[in-house]
Amino acid sequence: MRRALVLLLLATPAQAQLPGVADSTARRPVPMAQAPWSSLVRVQSEAGGRCTGVLIAPDRVLTAAHCLVARLTRRLVQPGRVHVLAGYDRGEFTAHATGAALRVGPGFRPETSGPIGADWAVLRLATPLPGPVLPLAAALPAAGAAAMLGGWQQDRAHALLADTACQVQAALRDAEGRLLLRHGCAATRGVSGGPLLVRQGEGWAVAGVAVGATSGAPGGLAVAVQGLALAE
Repeated sequence: MRRALVLLLLATPAQAQLPGVADSTARRPVPMAQAPWSSLVRVQSEAGGRCTGVLIAPDRVLTAAHCLVARLTRRLVQPGRVHVLAGYDRGEFTAHATGAALRVGPGFRPETSGPIGADWAVLRLATPLPGPVLPLAAALPAAGAAAMLGGWQQDRAHALLADTACQVQAALRDAEGRLLLRHGCAATRGVSGGPLLVRQGEGWAVAGVAVGATSGAPGGLAVAVQGLALAE
């Protein structure tokens, strides 16, 4: 039986059973100052959005497009109203930058926050951040590949939690043929935009952008970075 998927929406008050987590105990705090977690950033807008992102260049943040949609107007927020916090932990952070330009996946519709395969965004920053950057995965990960996924989640919004021992389950496509990755990582609202990490050489690389969570079980969907024009 196929499990229903729901969007990893902007962080909201805790629920009895969180989508993408259910009763899993896989999530744990991870050290913000250590790689690869030091490349993750908190992305929040003045329109109420709060998500996760990752530095793919000193002045470029990869995140989910639906994180940058204003709740009331259902329009993309102005880049200058987006704040990116590096090293965020319990209300403190090591560096801050605002957006200067924003590019979302071709075909993304803010009014519906879809389609899911176009739910990615690159935010160019007005000033670079000092944190280390993460590379993009050179190849599509195979089913069973070791993975990690973390971010600032709705039930622990001020601490970085991650599932560090999960797997990529399968590659699939959305209705328009865009490439997605299904994973078994426990993560919920607030992790939207966070990087699905896979091993590459001696370190970790970004294989996808978290955009959806499974209802009633750990896991969800990420937009695969393969084929995305992220460097434009």
